[in-house]
Amino acid sequence: MKNRMIKIGAVVPSLRVADITTNTDNIIELIRKYRDCGILVFPELSLCGYTCGDLFFQRILLEECRNGMEKIRELSEEITKTTIVVGAPVKADDGIYDCAVVIGQGQIKGIVPKINLRNHSGYSENSFFKSGKKVIGRTLRIGEENVPFGIDILFRDEYHEVTFGAVVGSDLQLADDPGAHLALSGAEILVNLSASGESVGHRQALLDTIKTKSGLYHCGYVYTSAGMDESSTDMVFTGDTIGACAGKLLHAQAYPERPYCAEMVFDLDMIVHERDADDSFVSEDEGWYRPAEVTVSMLGQKEEVTAEELCGLMKDAGIQYNRFPFVPEKEEERAQRCEEILRIQANGLATRLRAIHMKNVVLGVSGGLDSTLALIVCHETRKLIPDLRIIAYTLPSQGNTTDTTYRNAVGLMEALNTDVREVAIKETVQKHLEDIGHGKEYQGEGDVTYENAQARMRTMILMDAANMENALVVGTGDLSELALGWCTYNGDHMSMYDVNAAVPKTLVQYICRDYALRHEGRLREVLLSIVDTPISPELVPNAQGVIAQKTEDHVGKYDLNDFFLYHMLRYGYSPEKLLAMAMNAYPELTKDHIKEALLRFVRRFFTQQFKRSCMPDGPKIGSISLSPRGGWHMPSDASAEVFIREIGRL
Repeated sequence: MKNRMIKIGAVVPSLRVADITTNTDNIIELIRKYRDCGILVFPELSLCGYTCGDLFFQRILLEECRNGMEKIRELSEEITKTTIVVGAPVKADDGIYDCAVVIGQGQIKGIVPKINLRNHSGYSENSFFKSGKKVIGRTLRIGEENVPFGIDILFRDEYHEVTFGAVVGSDLQLADDPGAHLALSGAEILVNLSASGESVGHRQALLDTIKTKSGLYHCGYVYTSAGMDESSTDMVFTGDTIGACAGKLLHAQAYPERPYCAEMVFDLDMIVHERDADDSFVSEDEGWYRPAEVTVSMLGQKEEVTAEELCGLMKDAGIQYNRFPFVPEKEEERAQRCEEILRIQANGLATRLRAIHMKNVVLGVSGGLDSTLALIVCHETRKLIPDLRIIAYTLPSQGNTTDTTYRNAVGLMEALNTDVREVAIKETVQKHLEDIGHGKEYQGEGDVTYENAQARMRTMILMDAANMENALVVGTGDLSELALGWCTYNGDHMSMYDVNAAVPKTLVQYICRDYALRHEGRLREVLLSIVDTPISPELVPNAQGVIAQKTEDHVGKYDLNDFFLYHMLRYGYSPEKLLAMAMNAYPELTKDHIKEALLRFVRRFFTQQFKRSCMPDGPKIGSISLSPRGGWHMPSDASAEVFIREIGRL
């Protein structure tokens, strides 16, 4: 597959203010050391130092900066797969400009001047520099070359299909941010050369700004700022290096030991998918920007990679994918997410009940995770509708339902103060099976008639009970089950409002556990018992009181299925890339094991779309929904062959 991951270095070199020769040598040493990066970004005015003051008017300083640029240009004839972006003062006919100078493959590819010159809070940039706001379409004669000069330059590697734009310092804080125009005109990566003095609260605001802009622009954003070697006459410089991609912070470091290089890897597939999927992200490129051809290398300087090679490159780069992409890794954030999801679910149900003028809900409680979460949601909804009546049914099938799940179901209903009702279904199901000529007993592996008859009987009872009580049937099926089709059509597949429809199984477990830990007594005890019980529909005879039918024995581990579900739907990754990422996240599993799991997931996902095409309403809680109305749009007859064939070739 084509390698679409690029490593970019945000560099903070050692520096002596106004000593261009030493600074250039330091920069060259770092370029040699980090030559495996596709792009290397140095701070604003890094050739001479940001704090030179009136020295910027000295001809010798400007000439030495040109000499430094020439030395780096000569080095780039040798190091041809890295594009270098350095900061320098550049003299033009009408004045001096604070610029980002882009160098690669033996050429100065372009020079981008700063627009927003600060003249407050200790800054006096317009005392030395001209704003580049009106510098468009110009060139500068440097050596024997006419170099593009202006704010209208985009740097493009056609072969690798990657474009980047340069932003200087506080230009990112402009209301009319040049970064937005660069991104809308095709730049997947924005690099910001900065020199920002520290002040209380400044860094957090900067982090928030960069993270937000990378999300708004669907881009990778690389920021590097002048380090502590700058003069501290009036302010302190932190050497901040920050990276964000599509709204996610990849790296943030301040006050590093110099020299320092933060190496960050950006996934271009993710960025392109985000832009393609956002219909509000409309290109504004009408030929205003001039293209400057550059060459950048992909991760590991490999253009084509196998899944194994990509997995190895990820490991070498320190990339570790989270096995639970739906679940925040930090405990505090995870707890907040669990509470937020419950709030969304409860408000969604409350809105539906108010709209249809109902104050009664009916649901089946099995003692499993999904019905547990649904009952918790109903309980939370009662805080919004105090006179809400929760009518909970346990519907055991003797011989299949175990004592553990039965006790947990009843204990949970009692702990949450619901109306507790019980309807045993074994005899009714047996009579129904005899009526259709099946026979009373389970006929062994593959007897879906026996299994599904129970699920449909339970649904019929709940629907009829709801009619009797003027109530709404609350569904319990989760996102993972819908993705795999692990539900009985017109059985547990159907309800009048499914509160769990957008919650994946891996997250259901965490929500229930978090809810348990926020309560005491019998409720905590029952919830923790449910979380620790193997996942099962209990539709076949148990083994001497122990659950015999374990869902994950049939559909595979839910965490791995959720991993595929998230990355395939969220970012549109190919099967080969999914395989590489899963091998990274699950190093203890063999490639063949993951391939088998991926093939099973893809087959089930495509063949079970018909169940999702008529699924009930339910609240969307995250970036992935399988609702045919506001989530996933796919015909029930879509073929999975293109995916299956690629998996077969891996």
